[in-house]
Amino acid sequence: MTPDRPISELFARQRPLRSLEFFPPKDDAGVESLRATAAALKRMNPDFVSVTYGAGGTTRDRTAQVSTLLKNEFQYTVMPHLTCVGHSRTELGEIADRIHAGGFRNIMTLRGDPPKGASEFTVAADGLRNASELVSLLKSRHAGFCLGVAGYPEKHPEAPSLDVDLTNLKRKVDAGADFITTQLFFDNTLYYRFVERCRAAGITIPIVPGIMPVLSLKQIQRFTSMCGATLPQQLITRLEVAAENADVLETIGIDWALTQIRGLIANGAPGYHLYILNRAKGALALTAGLAA
Repeated sequence: MTPDRPISELFARQRPLRSLEFFPPKDDAGVESLRATAAALKRMNPDFVSVTYGAGGTTRDRTAQVSTLLKNEFQYTVMPHLTCVGHSRTELGEIADRIHAGGFRNIMTLRGDPPKGASEFTVAADGLRNASELVSLLKSRHAGFCLGVAGYPEKHPEAPSLDVDLTNLKRKVDAGADFITTQLFFDNTLYYRFVERCRAAGITIPIVPGIMPVLSLKQIQRFTSMCGATLPQQLITRLEVAAENADVLETIGIDWALTQIRGLIANGAPGYHLYILNRAKGALALTAGLAA
């Protein structure tokens, strides 16, 4: 088995990287649908893909299943997510060993959201409190792991201030994180300010902007309410005018994301990460638009 290349080596090439995020389906039929999406997205030739991790164990087994499928069947460089939720230190160490034995060398390292029905994060018995502790554990277990961590241009919803949030991010970086992927945002100015603040705080690792093409106003309002992101009024107005016309909504979402990505790359972003919701159409449309 050939181990994946660390994503840190890809950043060293000094060219913008593009990546995608998949989430594990709930059943076997969903896995087949994801397989079709993964096959279609090979045309995009992403530098790597990530696979999310279910809170409270809801999709943990399928994270491993989907990660292996994407790696072995499609030869993607895969970055599984791993969270602290519901795991002891021992369990996390064992999971890290299995990930490493499977040839994976990249992990998206997260504290994790509370399980469905819970209002706040609870530390598991003999568990870890946050992502910085998980970064430390993973690096001590396998020093060759390349670890991504999350950053919030508009502040983590639980952080009392931007300064506290930045301090927490710096702690993850100091623990050994190799790059940062941001939460979704829709105004590039927020990303540029975030990068400036990170650099001023001594955070020098790559900061990858996370982009989500909008598919509907209700859907994106739900996502932004969960993660603390804001929607520009201009985008809201366009989506309201489109109403329930799915084709028009998709066109608006792709156009907005395309404009964002072009601006980000022109201003020195190290690439972009697409939250695609397991749908190939939008990602392929963006790729075609950027190639034009």
